[in-house]
Amino acid sequence: MSEPIQMTKTLAVFSGSANPELGNQIAEELGISLGNVKLEKFANGEIYARYMETVRGADVFIIQSVAGEHVNDTLMELLIMVDAAKRASARTITAVVAHYGYSRQDRKAAAREPITAKLVADLLTVAGVTRIITIDLHQGQIQGFFDMPVNHLTALDLLADYFKSKNFDPANLCVVSPDLGRAKAAKKLADIMGADLAIMHKGRPKHNQAEITALIGDVEGKICILNDDMIDTAGSLVAAIDTLKNNGADKVYACATHPVFSGPAYERLENAPVEEVVVCNTIPVPLERQTGKIKVVSVAPLFARAINNVFSNGSISVLFDPDFAL
Repeated sequence: MSEPIQMTKTLAVFSGSANPELGNQIAEELGISLGNVKLEKFANGEIYARYMETVRGADVFIIQSVAGEHVNDTLMELLIMVDAAKRASARTITAVVAHYGYSRQDRKAAAREPITAKLVADLLTVAGVTRIITIDLHQGQIQGFFDMPVNHLTALDLLADYFKSKNFDPANLCVVSPDLGRAKAAKKLADIMGADLAIMHKGRPKHNQAEITALIGDVEGKICILNDDMIDTAGSLVAAIDTLKNNGADKVYACATHPVFSGPAYERLENAPVEEVVVCNTIPVPLERQTGKIKVVSVAPLFARAINNVFSNGSISVLFDPDFAL
């Protein structure tokens, strides 16, 4: 009688081209080397991907940010890498989406608009993804766009640790939500920091423009921490900063998970009355931009722990609340 076949799991981690530094940091945290994948473009801009090592039967994790100057290319590259892994007989394919592009289009806010966040979910599903790991989606309900496991991480604890290191007096501290949609996350950050909470109401008179129409809460004489999920052109953020200063805030700090930083964002932040803008490295921030007000906190350890726990069938909730790690 032949011996039973011993099945062993294989972890294979690859990075797309959008954020290779984050991919390397995650691999270093895991104590492994990034897998070898060949990514090129044809003369007409079409994307080519080929895994230069076997992934047959492996649990494949593909790290990619759907972001940057060529955001649509990063999405297409992710889809092509997923398809290549599926056709190479990977056992499972997890898309580690550090920034989920198109997440702002998560509902119909006006007639004849798309719900592009759902479209991206459908594209990833059809391509062959079996699990999503992501962080601080624009709205949590985007998880429901997938009929597969979605591990939704948050950078709130990392950002809280950064501000705790400054030893602010909690009695003089106020966390501010820039709009109603971010209020729940801001409340959680305020609870972690032991700070007060203030909420702004934001209107959009035009596409990609914002204005602050109301401020609920007392910020006079306080150190304020504005918290958002992303900073794009920084127009909304600067309007919120100006509102806080006009209402008597002593100092204003800002933090966000995703530094999209499009167009005039860097110049606006440099000229704004803000002490620091703390972001995560879900999207690369050029080193020359990290010497002023902009500070970067790495999410690599958090993603590495999530990948390790998924691969070893461990708990993801332990990353947020050890009491619920069953």
